[in-house]
Amino acid sequence: MSILGLHHVQITIPKEAEEQGRQFYCELLGLPEIEKPGALQGRGGFWLQVGDRQVHVGTEDGVERKATKAHLAYQVTDIAEWQTRLEAYGLKILTSVPIPGYLRFETRDPFGNRLEMIQPE
Repeated sequence: MSILGLHHVQITIPKEAEEQGRQFYCELLGLPEIEKPGALQGRGGFWLQVGDRQVHVGTEDGVERKATKAHLAYQVTDIAEWQTRLEAYGLKILTSVPIPGYLRFETRDPFGNRLEMIQPE
């Protein structure tokens, strides 16, 4: 018996914010949306493909997303260009504790979810 890997992660955005979420995650970040199974389509939110894994964006109100260090780290190319792009979108860039062998920074999506961009040096 063993854990074979990570299938997906889920983050949440406020209810009724799906279009803003798609604009941020699909258009700005360029992540492709994938179809949710029919049985789950009425629950709100949307799913994304990130490499060989999925990010499920659910909807949930009453959550203080800015109060947690929980986050997703997206491995990227050209981290400087990502920083410029996200700053131009109006996001505040936060410096991260250095990790040897990596360039990285953190920010919060428009809903308060913390995200990290990371690139091997």
